[in-house]
Amino acid sequence: MKINIFWFRRDLRLFDNKGLNAALEAGKPVLCLFIFDDSILKELPEDDARVTFIHQQLAKVNDQLKKHGSSLLVKKGTPSDVWAELMEEHELEAIYTNKDYEPYARRRDGKIRDLAEDKGVEFKRFKDQVIFEEKEVLKDDGNPYTVYTPYKNKWLSIYTKKDSEVSDIPKKPSFFEKEFEFPSLEDIGFKKSEIEVKDYDLSDLEKYGAVRNFPAKDATSYLSPHLRFGTVSIRNIISGLFKSEQKFMNELIWREFFMQILYHFPIVVDHNFRSKYDGIQWRNNEEEFEKWKKGKTGYGMVDAGMRELNATGYMHNRVRMVVASFLCKHLLIDWKWGEAYFAQKLLDYELSSNNGNWQWAAGTGCDAAPYFRVFNPMTQIEKFDKKHEYIKKWVPEFGTDKYIDPMVDHKEARQRALDTYKEGIDS
Repeated sequence: MKINIFWFRRDLRLFDNKGLNAALEAGKPVLCLFIFDDSILKELPEDDARVTFIHQQLAKVNDQLKKHGSSLLVKKGTPSDVWAELMEEHELEAIYTNKDYEPYARRRDGKIRDLAEDKGVEFKRFKDQVIFEEKEVLKDDGNPYTVYTPYKNKWLSIYTKKDSEVSDIPKKPSFFEKEFEFPSLEDIGFKKSEIEVKDYDLSDLEKYGAVRNFPAKDATSYLSPHLRFGTVSIRNIISGLFKSEQKFMNELIWREFFMQILYHFPIVVDHNFRSKYDGIQWRNNEEEFEKWKKGKTGYGMVDAGMRELNATGYMHNRVRMVVASFLCKHLLIDWKWGEAYFAQKLLDYELSSNNGNWQWAAGTGCDAAPYFRVFNPMTQIEKFDKKHEYIKKWVPEFGTDKYIDPMVDHKEARQRALDTYKEGIDS
């Protein structure tokens, strides 16, 4: 008897999973699959916190499937090798999965689609991780938006409650009835991380707009890693928001804005969105980069942010802007270096948002702060951490004679950045 396979990727849940629901409604038994992709894993340390989190979520999915007399098949390898093997082992009618818009994922899916078509197997993909995907929010002339505010306005103008309707799995789902052995972290070559992904909290969003810029208040929702790995449904999140929570909604729209930028302009992965900045002569001093990474710059908010990131995998959004601006402007280190370091450390690392925000900070992006806007790391403390509560948590020696001197003078570094940028643009 033919079966269908549902391939989990960035959608680690049964509830309101568009591709999974479509597979279950198709009538054939559904085998659920997750592939630990060697081409991604080989870049990661063995105690990577995100791999631990994925493994934990897969265990939850597996437990839920057991209640339906089924289980999760977990494989490790390159997706094309795994799929070639599965197509030999099973008589497949179709592969169901949810869309991923990143360049690597699109190439990977193209290979699997070709492989499936050669075997007479359908490859079906569904919109799941966004409300609106790449071609649904376009300018009147059919071109993509490259500025956030008009994109947001169009997004809001076409959004209806229907776009965030949720659906659970059918009452009598037709899962493939077989119990597969669930691997341990060690089985896939990893070990448990000491860094943990926190549960998200959306109970106090009405205050979000007023307190979101103050890192000591710890008023963030911690939702972003859960959106990144799809342990929650974006439709379920947005359907629960009210007009009073528009500031929070705007952040979710930023996420979709950067996703469609990456889709339409994949060159941004390793190039400036605005080519006029290609002439910037970055200093790229490796010793200074190391000090920035370790939180030893002599600037309290920068150091607190980097130490928080290294210890927890999180960093407050206001602080991300400060540390990114410091790296690109004060130290004149290429934004790609900072982007790559965040990619290693952030629990919520998502290529589109990370790239978009780093290019914003550097002034090279699609909707960027002008290059002459240089965050003053001292006035940022005055505005957002006046009592030094956040800084003291991560840099206890701040304000004592044990704290290091600033590695650069703000005024001199600012002028150097302005001169370097101007020369780069004029060259």
